[in-house]
Order: sequence, then structure tokens, then C-alpha cells
Amino acid sequence: MSSSSPAFNHKKYRRSPVINKPNRRWPSQVIESAPRWCSVDLRDGNQALIEPMTVAQKQRLWKLLVKVGFKEIEIGFPSASQPDYDFCRWLIEENQIPDDVTIQVLVQAREALIERTFEALKGAKQAIVHVYNSTSPVQREKVFGMEREGIIEIARNGAQLLADHAAKHTGCKFSFEYSPESFSSTEIDFAIEICNAVIDVWRPTVDNKAIFNLPATVECATPNVFADQVETFCDGINNREAIVVSVHTHNDRGSAVAAGELALMAGADRVEGTLMGNGERTGNMDIVTMGMNMYSQGIDPRLDFANAEEIVRVVSECTQIEVHPRHPWVGDLVYTAFSGSHQDAIRKCLSQQTEGSHWDVAYLPIDPRDIGRDYQSVIRVNSQSGKGGVAYILEQEYGMAMPRWLQIEASRVVQAQAEKQSTEVSSQQIYDIVKAAFMDSEGGYQLAAYSLDRNNDSEAITASLEGPKGSKTIAGQGDGALSAFCHALQDSLGIELEIVHYDQHAIGQGTDAAAMAFVQLKINGERYNGISQNNDVLSANLNAILVCVNQAVSAGLSLTA
Repeated sequence: MSSSSPAFNHKKYRRSPVINKPNRRWPSQVIESAPRWCSVDLRDGNQALIEPMTVAQKQRLWKLLVKVGFKEIEIGFPSASQPDYDFCRWLIEENQIPDDVTIQVLVQAREALIERTFEALKGAKQAIVHVYNSTSPVQREKVFGMEREGIIEIARNGAQLLADHAAKHTGCKFSFEYSPESFSSTEIDFAIEICNAVIDVWRPTVDNKAIFNLPATVECATPNVFADQVETFCDGINNREAIVVSVHTHNDRGSAVAAGELALMAGADRVEGTLMGNGERTGNMDIVTMGMNMYSQGIDPRLDFANAEEIVRVVSECTQIEVHPRHPWVGDLVYTAFSGSHQDAIRKCLSQQTEGSHWDVAYLPIDPRDIGRDYQSVIRVNSQSGKGGVAYILEQEYGMAMPRWLQIEASRVVQAQAEKQSTEVSSQQIYDIVKAAFMDSEGGYQLAAYSLDRNNDSEAITASLEGPKGSKTIAGQGDGALSAFCHALQDSLGIELEIVHYDQHAIGQGTDAAAMAFVQLKINGERYNGISQNNDVLSANLNAILVCVNQAVSAGLSLTA
């Protein structure tokens, strides 16, 4: 059913043209290695900000980009912006550019601007000068009022001006880059024609390649259409072996990363983008996402994202744009499971993951530790969570490895509290809830001392208890210490008592390790659960039994003594 609103009218739009390409090859290709990366955070990213970065913010972001490992960084538009000019000069004059890093600057195909650009680059060791002009039909017809030949002439003249000025500025190794702006909306034959015209001017060689950058200035079609355009371009461009084919995708349709990945499959060599995808409209191609996509497939992205927290913090503070908690790979919540079934699967897989083996954990495509996250942030508990999440947090943060039968009971009491408060339950709150439900025995019977005598087939125990009515000594016999203690309680307190489950484990290592005991008793037909920790293993088990008895009393159980 169509919308009833007359303003929401899909008929005013038309489908973007596609290429009739029955022999396309890119769908059968796979990405085997990382591309040449170029960060445009300081130029394309900066121009998209409500408040452009200050000098200090640019300097801070520059240092991060170098630390992450970018070898090509577009630093600005020095001919059009005094702050960009000054930043370029600071980088050069203060010797801030590592020898293996090449700065890139953008300029329109106009002589005065090109001259100013080369002035800004004076003293640089190597630089990429990036010239562009718009090529799409809407730009040609409605903005410039030119035919194809006029647009080609702009590109040819700009290319010649770059070559002429570079020849005057010796001492710097210049590379040239040309972008047919709005490539994604340009007829593919014209995009190839105009780039071939630029090639005729620059005459690149295998040893001195030129970069031809193909922008999805406005993302107007599905990623497969862009891949067809890139593959057709790579097939049709002259002197392909002397050309670096670069792509610069935008995110208007939310597919910038996908378009970039398919473009690599279609033959592109280089990718321009920004950390976290900041850029005009809905953003640029997110290099963190694309790089981590490769990393998760066993491909070295040739960028270091190990300290994701630092990257997120610096980018957020420099751009004044908060990173969404569900941002791919580095958002605060992307490795967090609230769902009970997810938590249980993660916990089980982590327990089986061995050092040195290939990563294979449900719901976690990478090991969060690789990018500086810890497992404490993986599983968090709210009203949607289950036993796995509660069990994981108690084990990781408090050393309480609960058996499965107790996980179910513990999750019930924690989830009830989560539903009551309608918010996430912190790890401390989880521990406090479990402690109150299964560990506290204040006001009830406490173990003061015990002695144990072992015979051939049985054990006898004598225990001193402190209770609501004072001290009490009980004695019993059974086929084990726990059985004997239960018989002593039955005889003394006049209750029916049966051990349903019990488990125990050490906390810590060595001779000083404490013991954690878990017991489920059936007392007069009702089940109760107790947990206790003690340096003595048997004391831990006996105290856990007393917790169950005290729970029963609190629930209204009548005792004979």
C-alpha cells in the first residue's frame, strides 16, 4: 500500500543506470590482501564538521593516523583554506612527516589554486597532488553548462598545470592523482575518455604511476553497480599497468564499505576513506570497518587497530562526533551479549577455545582482546539475559564457577531483579543478589567447629553449631562426611533432608587456595540452594548445607530444636 502523504512520492525518482555486463568477472574474485589506504580524515572529514577542527585537533588526529599506520594521508585543501595551508606548512617546517608517509593535497583544476598548492608543499620530500573536476551529466549541463569536450579540456588543462608546476619545484617527489568527481553518476565511456585524456598529458610509467581515483561522490546505486563501473573502467583505461586505480565511496545508501570491497574485487588498487566513516551527508567509507572486515578473514589490513579505545576516543574528541555504541567492530556494545542464549553459547565456546587455535566462538567474529577489549564487556545482564550471562560474570569477576543446576536458579533471581528495576544489572549487583539468595546465613545456624572420624565403610561427624537459641552440638554417621552431617541435622532438627546436587572448586592456586562449595538440598520435599567459601574444603561444604537449612527456616520451616 502506497503512502497517503502526497509529499512522500517515489515517482519523482528514477532508477540509476546499470551497465549491461554479462561477462563481469568480479563476483568470482576474493580479496586476498589489503589495498593501499589513504586517509582523508583531515580534508574530506574535516570539511564535513559543523565546527572544523582546530590546529591542535588536526595535529592530534595527524599523530593518530601516523600511529595507526597510514602511508598516504590527505591533509587538506591548502589553496582554498588558510588553516589548511598553515597546517601543511607546520607538517613540513616542523618535520612532522615520517619518511615513509606521503601527504596528499586536493586542488581544483584552476591555475591560481594549483600555484598556491605547490607553494604550500615547498620543502616536502614527497607529495601527492590531487586534482579533480566534475563529470556527471547533471554537473555538466546544470552547473557548468558545458558539453563533454569542455569538461575534458578542464581536466586536460589541470593535468598540464600540475606537470608544469611540479617541474619547477625540484627536491620533492611528486605523484599526481586525478578524480572525475561524481564518477558513480558519470557515463562509464565518458569517465574512461576523460581519464585517458589526462593520461595523455601525464604519460605515467610503471616506475612513476599516476593515481586515478573513482569517487562515488553520491552513492546512487547498489554496490554491485559500482563494481561493474570499476571493472569496466579497469578494462577500458589506457596504460593500465602504469595506473593506480583508487576508489572513494560515500555512504548515502549505507553501502560505502560494501561498495569499496566489491571495487577491490573488481580491480581497484587503492581505497580512500576516514576512520569511523565521518564525512559529508551520511559519511565516507569507514576504513576501520573495512580494515577489520579483512582482519576477521585472516587478512593483514596493514593498519594497526589494536588500541580501538584510543582510536574511538581521539576521533570522537577531534570531530566532536560520538561513536555509536553499535558501530561495527569498535562500538561499546558490539561484543556485548544480553541475550541468554547468546551468553550461554559464548561462555561454552570460550571455555573450549585453546591458545594458538583458529578463533571459533559463537557470536564473536574476532577475539575482542585483539583490539583492546576484555571479556568483562562481552557479557552483560538485563531482563533479556539468561543463566549463561550470570554464570560468566560470576566466574570471570568473582571466581564463582557455578554448576549448571545452580546457574538456572541464580539466573532466575537475577533476572527478577533486572525486570523489577528495568535496567542493566551491574556485575556487583549480580554478586550481591546471588550472595543474598544463596550465601547469607545471618540469624541462622553457623558452623563453629567439627571433628570427623573415619571408619572402614562410614564416617562419623560431630559438629558445634551456633544458632538462634545458642550453641548446639550435633552428631551423625553416613557413608561420607556430607551424608553424616545431613543425618546429624535430621536427627537434631527433626527434618527430612536429602542432598540433590553438590559441587566444589578451588579459587586460586597453591596450598592457600580457598574452596567454593555449591549444594542443593531437598528439605521436607522443597529444594534449596547454598553456596559457601572457606579455606577448608569440608567447612565450605558444611556451611553451604547450613545455608540451605537457614533458607528453609526463613521460608517457614518448623524445627523440633
